[in-house]
Amino acid sequence: MSPPVPPAPLRLCHLGRVDYLQTWQRMHRFTQERQADTPDELWLCEHDSVYTQGVAGKPEHLLDPRGIPVVQTDRGGQVTYHGPGQLVAYPLVDLRRLGIYVKEYVFRLEAAVLQVLESYGVAGHRLAGAPGIYVRLGAPGAHAPPAEPARDAFAGLGKIAALGIKVSRHCTYHGVAFNVAMDLEPFARINPCGYPGLATVDLVTLGVAAQLPDAAQRLGERLAAHLSP
Repeated sequence: MSPPVPPAPLRLCHLGRVDYLQTWQRMHRFTQERQADTPDELWLCEHDSVYTQGVAGKPEHLLDPRGIPVVQTDRGGQVTYHGPGQLVAYPLVDLRRLGIYVKEYVFRLEAAVLQVLESYGVAGHRLAGAPGIYVRLGAPGAHAPPAEPARDAFAGLGKIAALGIKVSRHCTYHGVAFNVAMDLEPFARINPCGYPGLATVDLVTLGVAAQLPDAAQRLGERLAAHLSP
């Protein structure tokens, strides 16, 4: 009896700038058609300006789209914005093959972003009950955990990476959006991720001279390390 064939390594796909709706439809089709032996893939890309709503997205969080398209999706979470200069990573992985559950998967996505930020000299932070990665606006290199005032857990923080995932038949799609060097103004027209007044930030605003191809290389490497069998 021949030994089992080990799963293929995670395949990295650099897509460049692609249309959001077409990319969503493509990843949905990939997930629905994949088989038990289909190799996992990681798509890295950026999108033209678009607002996307999660399955539980409330219309009141979309304040003033002003001509930017709004797409209702099947991912979790509330409204967010994608645009040029933002790195979007879509891991298309079989959680059964990795031997992990959704909670651990989210932890690994966040860990990859934290490691990329660290490589740029920025300290990222998790917040309980608010998926994504945050930085201290007044001290982006500070590793001490941010204080969480009773009235405003986001005081002094900016969100630099947002998560929105979907799992179908134990296989993932959608993923993580990482703000690198973008126009942040469209975030002011929504309540990002459903939180009124939540500040958003990118690497350039923090003083990091980052470019999207370099960030894509770093995040791709870290996600591949965390999501390979």
